[in-house]
Amino acid sequence: MQILDGKALSDQIKIELKKESDKLNEKGITPGLAVILVGDDAASQTYVKMKEKACDTAGIYSIIHKMPTTISQEKILETISMINNNPNIDGVLVQLPLPKHIDTTKIIEAIDPKKDVDGFHPFNVGRLVAGLDSFVPCTPLGVMRLLAHYNIDPKGLDACVVGASNIVGKPMMNLLLNAGATVDICHIFTKDLKSHTQKADLVIVGVGCRNLIKEDMVKEGAIVIDIGINKTEDGRLVGDIDYAAVSPKCSFITPVPGGVGPMTIAMLLENTIKAAKHRL
Repeated sequence: MQILDGKALSDQIKIELKKESDKLNEKGITPGLAVILVGDDAASQTYVKMKEKACDTAGIYSIIHKMPTTISQEKILETISMINNNPNIDGVLVQLPLPKHIDTTKIIEAIDPKKDVDGFHPFNVGRLVAGLDSFVPCTPLGVMRLLAHYNIDPKGLDACVVGASNIVGKPMMNLLLNAGATVDICHIFTKDLKSHTQKADLVIVGVGCRNLIKEDMVKEGAIVIDIGINKTEDGRLVGDIDYAAVSPKCSFITPVPGGVGPMTIAMLLENTIKAAKHRL
């Protein structure tokens, strides 16, 4: 069993991105990322602080627009419009989830697709499905980069994606399809989850349900990617997989923390640098 070390790879990527950023600086361009943070959700605030710190490491200028939970949808849309029209900002990120009175779809659709570094805009989603160059959601893109780093080629593999969200599961499915894998996607209405995961060469799970995948649900030698983040009663972070029981059966597995999480942030930085290059 080999651990897929997302932390180490993300650190390498940040070093390379800093070099890319320095090259852009020589041409008069400082990559810029604007983040919209609505409300006081503790997890969201933590994620935004991590992203801000990572931007500094990669030489990316970042600005955070903090808004109260009671902010109107119109005010958020006005802020997005302002960012869209700012030539010095290359990427726009709206930290999710948003308060219930905000229409998340309308907010995402308001972002300029050329600045959609989260890859959630329907324009970029459509290009991903068609196998065209686009901004790809950061977590699935991070998984693909992690697999590539360890010379794991999805082509010809039977893959099972557990979770069908627009942010993780669906783009993960499309990336794997584009890479030549045969993909089975499961969700809350799947009748017999075990029957799907048990036959897969590659199992990718991201639903936020602690110990969802147990030892008898994966086959010997499977590659297991855990995207889930859950907090235990004593404050530890764990994934969706029963790591202690499942890992001995795996050929490769991601830890939580230190697996996919750091790669998500690294891909956000990479997408921002990509957007900045479009200015040239």
